[in-house]
Amino acid sequence: MRTSSKALSVVAVAAALSATTMASPASAAVTIKVESVYTRTVWEGAGTQFTCPTNQVITGRSHFGDEGDQTTYYCSRILINDEVVEVHAGDWTAAQRESRSDYSAPDHQVVVGRWHKGDENGETRYRSAALYWQGRQVWLANGDVTGQYTESNHKWQAKTGTVMTGRTHYGDENGKTTYRFATVYFEG
Repeated sequence: MRTSSKALSVVAVAAALSATTMASPASAAVTIKVESVYTRTVWEGAGTQFTCPTNQVITGRSHFGDEGDQTTYYCSRILINDEVVEVHAGDWTAAQRESRSDYSAPDHQVVVGRWHKGDENGETRYRSAALYWQGRQVWLANGDVTGQYTESNHKWQAKTGTVMTGRTHYGDENGKTTYRFATVYFEG
């Protein structure tokens, strides 16, 4: 059977396009780092609005004592190929009663702030943010939930390469707190 030169050229063009697509810079692998760079302690029930510094996200929280004691937030910056990822923070959420609060950031967003006033019957609000690198959105995958922590005696740090995406708390200072977290990734 004889193959026409027209058929060969279509095959050659398809092979060339395939090779070009595989070698394109957009599909190249990237290196993602989540680096802890900032810690701040605030009085839990005082009504302090805490937001991580510019281009940082929450990756940990600790609290020891009752609602009048201090909470520490741990913030990290995200780097892709050693360039800082931009964090575009949104507005504060509507208030929830702390003793039965349950918050999840919108899909592919991280938590960058929390505000609490009063005791377990007081109000809690959250602030989320979208992530961008070189003008394109950075995504989150493999969302998970931690085990339960006793609110009045715990320290939580996100696993390597992950960021906080939500929190639940039920009860008073001896009630249970869980955290939601997800892995940062970028589709090129």
